[in-house]
Amino acid sequence: MTKLPELTIGVEEEYQIVDPETRELKSYIQEFLEQGRLVLQDQIKPELMQSQVEVGSHICRNIDEVRSEIIRLRRSVHELAQRNDCKVVAASTHPFSSWSTQDLSAGERYTKMQDDLGEVARRLLIFGMHVHVGIEDRNLMIDVMNDSIYFLPHVLALSTSSPFWHGRLTGLKSYRSVVFENLPRSGLPPYFDNWNDCTDFVETLVATGCIDEPTKIWWDVRPHPKYPTLEFRICDIGTRIEETLCLTALLVALVAKLIKLRRSNLSWRRYRRHLINENKWRAVRFGLDGQMIDLGRKRQVPARFLASELLEFLDDVLDEVGVRKEVEYVNTILRDGTSADRQLRVFEETQSLEKVVDHLAEETIAGCC
Repeated sequence: MTKLPELTIGVEEEYQIVDPETRELKSYIQEFLEQGRLVLQDQIKPELMQSQVEVGSHICRNIDEVRSEIIRLRRSVHELAQRNDCKVVAASTHPFSSWSTQDLSAGERYTKMQDDLGEVARRLLIFGMHVHVGIEDRNLMIDVMNDSIYFLPHVLALSTSSPFWHGRLTGLKSYRSVVFENLPRSGLPPYFDNWNDCTDFVETLVATGCIDEPTKIWWDVRPHPKYPTLEFRICDIGTRIEETLCLTALLVALVAKLIKLRRSNLSWRRYRRHLINENKWRAVRFGLDGQMIDLGRKRQVPARFLASELLEFLDDVLDEVGVRKEVEYVNTILRDGTSADRQLRVFEETQSLEKVVDHLAEETIAGCC
């Protein structure tokens, strides 16, 4: 049996900075950066809004190292928040704060982003997680990206954490996805023949003034322009640490499985992106509670059924890449629901969005302090 290549892992998470009294978002990133960099150095970064803070793990060799990194980073940011009379929350939208009252972060990148995108940039009061999986062979990376597109709606349905927007029940489980797709060059990526084909596409965008550098491409999965990693950006951020680890492990296992197929001269069938987008919309709208399309059989099935099928599909690589325990947390999500489902239950019980924020803040730091 051919051994899989070493798959390094990196995870970035974007947290909300919240006032513990009002539960509103709080523009406080400069203070976070000044103090946080003494401990976290370049692992803590600003985002577009001053009420957002991003952390990124070191390069990890396995899921145990990811676990240690996520716990350390969340604990550090929580302690930093406490010292500054703030809380941190991991959810992809705030239940009631408005984008129109947020202060933008200082810096040329964010000023240019607003100049380029106007009100679209101002509305990006959303929070996500990005999972990087290292693949040294660039052509293999493109093959894996192409094959992974089919599964992105399944992963999104397992990650949803943004059912509220501006104090309103949106009726969606991932409202973040709707806001994010207002950006150009977002959503599902196109298929590419190989690395040169992808590079030519990006170079054309730069040469024609569409973008000034490749990180202005915001696809749901993309080859990172600087590092040999495939970057998955489809997920809402997991509120619980266990959710972040599960989603990370699931994506690592998916990459491993698709590489294994390639090495057997097999690949996953390519379906029309518009059909995959139908599944993505269903994940955005209903999460795990809706129907999704089994594109191979051309029929609707429960989203939970497709999630269970995904576990079966990945089963033969889970032990090889050491992620069985983390991936099997999918069964807990299928039983108890996602963060979006739990937020909706808290609101139904309390009729208080402030209580939803309190619930999120508690879950964000559970198990790391």
